[in-house]
Amino acid sequence: MGNRRRVAERRKTRPAVLGGMIAVVVGGAGFGVYALYGGGAAADDRPGGGAGHKAVRTGPLTAAEVRTATTRFLTAWQHGKVTEAAAATDDPSAAAELLTGYTKDARLKAVTLTPGAATGAKVPFSVKATVSYRDLSKPLAYGSSLTVVRRPGDGKPLVDWHSAVVHPDLKDGDTLVTGESGTPPVKALDRDGDELTAARYPSLGTVLDGLREKYGKTAGGKAGVELRVVRGKAAKAAKLSAKTLVELSKGTPGTVKTTLNPSLQAAAEQQVAGRARASVVVLRPSTGEILAVANSGHGFNTAFQGSLAPGSTMKIITSSLLIEKGLAAADKSHPCPKTVTYGGWKFHNDDDFEIKGGTFKASFARSCNTAFISQAKKLKDDDLTKQAQQVFGLSMNNWAIGVPTFDGSVPVQSAAQMAASLIGQGGVRMNPLNMASVAATVKSGSFHQPYLVSPSVDHRTLATASRALPAKALSQLRELMRYTAAYGTAAEAMSGLGPDYGAKTGSAEVDGQKKPNGWFTAYRGDLAAAGVVQAGGHGGDSAGPIVAKLLKTGG
Repeated sequence: MGNRRRVAERRKTRPAVLGGMIAVVVGGAGFGVYALYGGGAAADDRPGGGAGHKAVRTGPLTAAEVRTATTRFLTAWQHGKVTEAAAATDDPSAAAELLTGYTKDARLKAVTLTPGAATGAKVPFSVKATVSYRDLSKPLAYGSSLTVVRRPGDGKPLVDWHSAVVHPDLKDGDTLVTGESGTPPVKALDRDGDELTAARYPSLGTVLDGLREKYGKTAGGKAGVELRVVRGKAAKAAKLSAKTLVELSKGTPGTVKTTLNPSLQAAAEQQVAGRARASVVVLRPSTGEILAVANSGHGFNTAFQGSLAPGSTMKIITSSLLIEKGLAAADKSHPCPKTVTYGGWKFHNDDDFEIKGGTFKASFARSCNTAFISQAKKLKDDDLTKQAQQVFGLSMNNWAIGVPTFDGSVPVQSAAQMAASLIGQGGVRMNPLNMASVAATVKSGSFHQPYLVSPSVDHRTLATASRALPAKALSQLRELMRYTAAYGTAAEAMSGLGPDYGAKTGSAEVDGQKKPNGWFTAYRGDLAAAGVVQAGGHGGDSAGPIVAKLLKTGG
């Protein structure tokens, strides 16, 4: 890292202390005031604090160390001293590159940084700046945060570097750029022809970004000038779209019509707004049209791109497999013991319940884990993967809905992991879009790839499944879901919505999380929906009311 002179040593004038805070006046164009914590850098930055001392600092960071590291970094950044700011982080090379681009590429000037109260080693701070491009300029204001850590080797407090320190929408490898956008804006319309905006529907911010990225160059618009997040390799691999932060001059938008239903979209937004980390999707089973998508957190589209263990909602797919193979039948007796051991793991039911002399339908309705694990020894390692791909169109990474999606993952596994995948744990990963599609496939009788923009708009090919369930197996699967909606774990949420309905609940355990993720997927008439509330507990109590309300709203 090299030796560094303190920020205080570089000041020409002594700062004034205002109410216990230091106010630094920034010279050059655009004067700003930077409110900082009191205190400055230590007299000597070398490990041990003085000449000849080699002691390594250890233990939790003190409040003074956090203040000093924060002050050093933010002061240098605000002064435009990129080398000094970067040296105050644990990754000077990456920090220097992004902070240089902050001025050069993003064209941000008159930067004012104001730290807030620290929580341990984490320090929030606000940013105010001006975005300038030729004769255009606009203000920019946002909040971010940094975390101070000890450097291995000497224990020196440094800012833990990530691109999100510069702006919370940045992933590592992303950059900020101001200029004429290469992608014209789009005006997204709902199915009735009215404009969709993030102001009206907050969950649609990421969706609108995705629509612009996909259709901006072909929808007939003209690009404007803007400050935007340009995605790097990691973000692109995660299918994150570019994002506009400030629009300096408006482009002429093209028009893209979606399948979203305005009343269902509004209802979905309302349902997730009152719950933390909730996501939901509504589909039309007969066509695959996406009618609504909503997330209570708007920075990442969990509903379309989440990758979460689906818990017992996966038992819909597993049941279809067992029924087809003759290992289960809705009204035939089926074992549901308290525990089952397979592959060296001991699997339990919730509260170790058991059903003596019960049917497979009873086990499905009560979500008996051991009823499924007990059949693992009769299955091949790739049976569940093939069922998910061939019947439900999942886990092939080939959906083309109009915006980026994660299409579910059901990897081939063996031993205990294979058994766990039968109940939606192990390596299985899904999101509400995937599970809404599963319910829609059961209702319609065959897989229809979900889509947000009609394929007729760009003549793209939709994904297909290679086969449908045999009629007898499909009838039994519908009976399982109907019985669960009427008498099983989904009954309370689905009350009053029958008789043409079906549902399945799920709870997925997550390491280090006190409560499981609550899942719920269901259909009613020509609507199918699925939702998840992360750390929400049982799916019937958390995600169930969200899904049921939307099915009741209709569309």
